[in-house]
Amino acid sequence: MTDDGYGRGVGGAGGGRLLDEVRTLLKWASAEISDPTLRDRLAEARRRIDEPLRVAIAGKIKAGKSTLLNALVGEELAATDAGECTRIVTWYADGPTYAVTAHLRDGAAEQRPFQRVAGAVQISLGRPAEEVDHLEVRVPSARLRRHTLIDTPGIASLSTDVSLRTIAFLQSEGERSAQTDAVVYLLRHMHGSDVRFLESFHGDGLAHGTPVNAVGVLSRADEIGGCRLDAMEAAARVAARYATDERLRRLCPVVVPVAGLLGAAGATLREEEYRVLAQVAAEPLSEVVELLLTADRFGASEPARRRTLDRLGLFGVRLSISLIREGKVADSADLARALVDHSGIERLREVFAAQFVGRSEVLKARSALAVLDECLPPDSPLAADAERIRASAHEFVELRLLHLLRSGRLPGNDEQLAEMDLLLGGAGAAAHSRLGLPADATPARIATAARAALARWQVIAEHPFSARELRTAARAAVRSCEGVLATVAG
Repeated sequence: MTDDGYGRGVGGAGGGRLLDEVRTLLKWASAEISDPTLRDRLAEARRRIDEPLRVAIAGKIKAGKSTLLNALVGEELAATDAGECTRIVTWYADGPTYAVTAHLRDGAAEQRPFQRVAGAVQISLGRPAEEVDHLEVRVPSARLRRHTLIDTPGIASLSTDVSLRTIAFLQSEGERSAQTDAVVYLLRHMHGSDVRFLESFHGDGLAHGTPVNAVGVLSRADEIGGCRLDAMEAAARVAARYATDERLRRLCPVVVPVAGLLGAAGATLREEEYRVLAQVAAEPLSEVVELLLTADRFGASEPARRRTLDRLGLFGVRLSISLIREGKVADSADLARALVDHSGIERLREVFAAQFVGRSEVLKARSALAVLDECLPPDSPLAADAERIRASAHEFVELRLLHLLRSGRLPGNDEQLAEMDLLLGGAGAAAHSRLGLPADATPARIATAARAALARWQVIAEHPFSARELRTAARAAVRSCEGVLATVAG
């Protein structure tokens, strides 16, 4: 008897026991393999299971990756200029104190000195960037305890080598597994190159990626709306349109509009910046309108205004002054909260929790099984055990079916497919998400909805006229409903 991913045993591998089974396989494989290089890779895979989920932030150059990372952490960490370190994959992880380690291409590691410049961690490499495989920045941060964030160099950079570093990191390369469990991909305007990159990241849908380990961010969303006060509403409409694009949806089912600069500024707003904004807001309306027409007018000949503009952007300045003039914020703390609320960063954190943190076990298990695939002979008993876990664990069944569903390869009407997407965890693994209910839904409401869904999908699973593929998917949906009911009963 094993867990179904909800904390209740229903047969097959799942939940915490899914990782236990994978951990045991890694241990047995280490005992049977004599090659020291392969043993090291298996040991690293075992350590990785017990580490926080690895989430990479990727996108084209100047997409706003470092700014988004700062907004997610709530601290100015990643440098946003085009310095030497932005050419290197940089890990940001929780730690007892601030520390920077350079992991070199020859396998060595060394501590590197750093300083905080305007909040950002400025690292002294002491060697050419080409000699560094990746940097590891340790930061005391509650937000980094559940997932390590990895800032990657811009794809389609002017430097081919820089672009290749990111692509090699995110994808399997020869005998080296992908080093990330999930990816946040930043879009400014969707191009064919974005779709091609996501397709290459996913591979065959399970060997390299899954249909729930990529989230899209419509970055610098305030600029999409021309920095007008309704810019985020305009960006939300664009994101909704992207989310209905069939090619993008099967690769990146959720697209969230985020103004990263606004979120980062809100998390780190300074009193001096509030005073600058309040002084402008107190001017006559005609003068305020004139100042806010362009960035140049606002920052001209006023260093304090220019610094504030650099930190908040034109949209942030316009929004802040509007909120102050209308009396909706009374001090810097009020304004900081309002900026974060308007930035979309909280919505992205919710998506993180649903798509990544809620699925961390199955995503980490997938990564570990990929290492086993590369280290074990394909005809070995342990390789067969790894394949058995993939075939029988309900979480993996759900992921395969989501991939088929979003690829248009499952039969069914629109209503059935939409409900199945939810039940299989497409919007998150939590019970309320699977049933399309709000987060504050009571256990009784969840149980009632789950029983109704269970009855519907049992009929479909047993109906003689249902297509064979639909019957198979319906049985999985039934099991997902049973898992929800077990959670509520517990």
